[in-house]
Amino acid sequence: MRLLIVVCYVCLNSLIREPHRRRFNAIMIAGAGAAYLSGGGLGGWEFPFVAVLVCVAYRGLESWRWIGVGWLLHTGWDVVHHLKGSPIIPFVPDSSFGCAVCDPVIALWCLTGGWSIRDLPRLLSSSTRSSARSADPNQVISAPAGRR
Repeated sequence: MRLLIVVCYVCLNSLIREPHRRRFNAIMIAGAGAAYLSGGGLGGWEFPFVAVLVCVAYRGLESWRWIGVGWLLHTGWDVVHHLKGSPIIPFVPDSSFGCAVCDPVIALWCLTGGWSIRDLPRLLSSSTRSSARSADPNQVISAPAGRR
């Protein structure tokens, strides 16, 4: 069920074209930083975490890598809340644990460029071609035109 949430998140994000998808996700990670503010159970420690994720989200406006880092930081914060604080959804006791399962998968998606589902066939075919190329040790791979 938890991974279905990630699949839905990626699919819905696929409806947003770049660069708006990246910027939307930067805003999402900034919001995720504030998710525990109204009762996370860690008192004043909630505020520095929000500040850190806002800085990471700002960098994420231009970089998928920073958005992925933000989701990994949030994963750690979810684990801390699961063990020592209050759940992210007060009436669902293991919600912070569930979030800690989803967030690293979203981070992986972000760290791989936040691709759209529409890009998947192209990504898969290019990885298949590169695998076939690497199988032939005698083949010389040259840089594409314009990048020499």
